[in-house]
Amino acid sequence: MYLIARSVRLFLPLTTLCLLCLLMGPQRADAGQSNSLMDISADGKLLACSNRDSGTITIVDLVSHKKQSEIKVGKHPEGVTFLGNSHQLATAVYDEDIVIFLDADTGKITGQTEVFDEPYGIVSTSDGSKVFVTLDYPGRIVEIDTQTYKIDREFSSGSHLRGIAISNDDQSLFTTEYYTALVRQIDVASGKTTDEWPGGSTDNLSRQITLHPRRAKAYLPHIRSRITVAHGAGSIFPIVSIVDTKPGEGKRRRKIPMDSFRGARVTCNPWDTAITPDGKTFFVVFAGTDELYVCNVIDDDYRELTFRSSLRLGHNPRAVRVAPDGNTFYVYNALDFNVVAYDTDSLRPRAIIDVTENPLDEEILLGKRLFYTALQPMTSRLWISCASCHPDGQSDGRTWHNPEGLRNTQSLAGMAWTHPIHWSADRDEVQDFEHTIRGPLMQGSGLVRGKINPSLDAPNKGLSRALDAMAAYSNTHEFTLSPYAKKGLSPAAKRGRELFFSKQTKCASCHSGPFLTDSVPSAKIVRHDVGTSVDNPGEKMGPAYDTPTLLGIYRTAPYLHHGKANTLEEVFTIYNHDDQHGNTSQLSKQELADLIEFLKALPYEDPVPQAKAAGMVKVSK
Repeated sequence: MYLIARSVRLFLPLTTLCLLCLLMGPQRADAGQSNSLMDISADGKLLACSNRDSGTITIVDLVSHKKQSEIKVGKHPEGVTFLGNSHQLATAVYDEDIVIFLDADTGKITGQTEVFDEPYGIVSTSDGSKVFVTLDYPGRIVEIDTQTYKIDREFSSGSHLRGIAISNDDQSLFTTEYYTALVRQIDVASGKTTDEWPGGSTDNLSRQITLHPRRAKAYLPHIRSRITVAHGAGSIFPIVSIVDTKPGEGKRRRKIPMDSFRGARVTCNPWDTAITPDGKTFFVVFAGTDELYVCNVIDDDYRELTFRSSLRLGHNPRAVRVAPDGNTFYVYNALDFNVVAYDTDSLRPRAIIDVTENPLDEEILLGKRLFYTALQPMTSRLWISCASCHPDGQSDGRTWHNPEGLRNTQSLAGMAWTHPIHWSADRDEVQDFEHTIRGPLMQGSGLVRGKINPSLDAPNKGLSRALDAMAAYSNTHEFTLSPYAKKGLSPAAKRGRELFFSKQTKCASCHSGPFLTDSVPSAKIVRHDVGTSVDNPGEKMGPAYDTPTLLGIYRTAPYLHHGKANTLEEVFTIYNHDDQHGNTSQLSKQELADLIEFLKALPYEDPVPQAKAAGMVKVSK
């Protein structure tokens, strides 16, 4: 039977073969197989681009290289995917906790699905009937029916999931943990993990994964965070890890350091990768150094990639996708708000497409570009940007061995309302970070000409337009409401609230006001000794610390300035020495559980109206 079929196929006239190809329709190549801020339709006619700052999805006609439409979808859309071979698509709207479905031809929204929290990566099955979405918090995969927009299944797969890819046969999903770069393979039918590839203890910030179209390989860009190096000297490395997805024993994962891939050339913040449909060319964009590497894919299970060429890009490139015919690739420059088309062979630009208007005022845009760049005047060594530790204002999930002692990276959300800054309140304005820019960590030329004032001394605000712009951007980050309070406070959380504000626990004696902190912009700096310095023998600035806000604490483990408390329960049971950090030792297990439920529900309402009503001062820059 096989020989007969093979013979028939070999002797089919060329015209018959062409007719069969036409009847089968366009074949799904790389479209939708890995998460990205961009996707290309299977027929190669349309490109969809997710504009995080604008809250929109832009559809580009790839025949004319013109913007076709722009659709408002909500705050901070991330992944986008076309559904199978169609012009229907879906996007994960991170801050709104929704997945939006659209018709790219009409530019209309066709449906939406609410999810638990923080949808990030999204991919479609080959027939377009299902999409799979990663939820950054708490680390779940959601399967959504694209006809009914209903969730069919939801299953856990680690913590803080971002990257996701689906195999060509739709049988396996591959996901990455954001803070560990751990890769898992999940059987689609059962939802169970069938294989996994751990990263190293220093691997971090893995937000995307790409599957080779023909080989059993997966590629993920991420960084290494060596937290034990003082001043951060040589502590953050750009990595592309390559996973051998075939079952087997032994080492099936290797790292390619991108800072030594091209001699001594250092790169920063690898963000997205793509492979041509023939599997021979690999692309990786670096959001910190504004460049792209073009690499040869080597089928030797050893070298894996060799350097071919590099391109200088625009500001903060965050996505690269390849057309189904392999002749063109596209780069999204997030802070130029454009997509650039390049010829795959010559690497020459073919078109520049403006995908959205700049939604930021000019000062905020300048500040954001400075925040994300690893080039001068911010740094001289190219290896780090502010965003390397605070991507999109979030924490990097690490506790660093700083010269002053252990310091757990804090989120920037609400910072405009909760100055001074740092665990030790050693900065009373963002402009004081000029010392960091010029210092051993970044070694940049700086944003101010001439002398700057010491921290906590005379203001550095007003000394430089660029420095004020960086401060203005840094102070824009806001909180989103807790997923644990979408339907209001649970009975347990209400009981916990009573405990929190009671004279019994005294939690609110420091964690007060709309942002649950007594750290507010004022002439007076308040610090408290809550007994935690004893857990950090290398502490240089303690034992008194600034009171952190508790809003958003549900997703910001580890806890305390030294980052040793892995859970909220450990904050009260292991690291609350002699009840110096609130009177909690006398609480029953149920009372402690109720208190934690309240903390997880924060914020359950927007704190800004309360802050304004109370006459609180917001620092704009």
